[in-house]
Amino acid sequence: MAQRVLVVDDEKSIRTIVEYALRDAGFEVVSAARGDEALEVLDREGADLVLLDLMLPGIDGLEVCRRIRATRNVPIIMLSARGEEVDKVLGLELGADDYVTKPFSPRELVSRVKANLRRARIVTDHEEPIRVGDIEVDPVARTVRRDGQEVAVTFSEFEILLKLLRSPRRVFTREELMNHLWKGSFYGDLRSVDVHVRHLRQKIEQDPSNPVLIRTVRGVGYAFGGGDAGAP
Repeated sequence: MAQRVLVVDDEKSIRTIVEYALRDAGFEVVSAARGDEALEVLDREGADLVLLDLMLPGIDGLEVCRRIRATRNVPIIMLSARGEEVDKVLGLELGADDYVTKPFSPRELVSRVKANLRRARIVTDHEEPIRVGDIEVDPVARTVRRDGQEVAVTFSEFEILLKLLRSPRRVFTREELMNHLWKGSFYGDLRSVDVHVRHLRQKIEQDPSNPVLIRTVRGVGYAFGGGDAGAP
């Protein structure tokens, strides 16, 4: 059965190009031109991945991203004609998994879609939950709990946390973390890993301004535990 992609963009010409490229690559495609319409389509028809434009009439892309992430773990790729770093950071902090700036080539976009779907299909079926203090991470259920309460994390945040937890005290470079996340197909801005780590700290650290679980090794990368921590 073909995987379904929801394309959300208010520019009909962009939707047409993206829809054609995705269908040509074997995907089923549904689309929406507005943020509120996108949420309705997603609830009614579902999707394996969402391509979400940042600038939309009515509910903008960032708010749509926030609402989707509050109830679903479907991969989200943000699309934007704007290249400012603040847009990318906001999208990632609200739960987007990837970010593509217009103009883009249809081939590149299809490649990003395939890479995100490959990551989302990874399933671990035989690993016990990992417990550190009041944090419990279940690789099978893909859940994170703090003091027994489930913490909502994105796919990217979960993968980074699990990678660090499986090798406590080992320092991973940003390149290693992103190549793990993307299974060797990552290309882009390595600073996005800092956004994911900062968001993780806000969710699992007692004091995100003074992290003790995920520590920064300056000039190198990140590790779970094992030393004085500092913010990125």
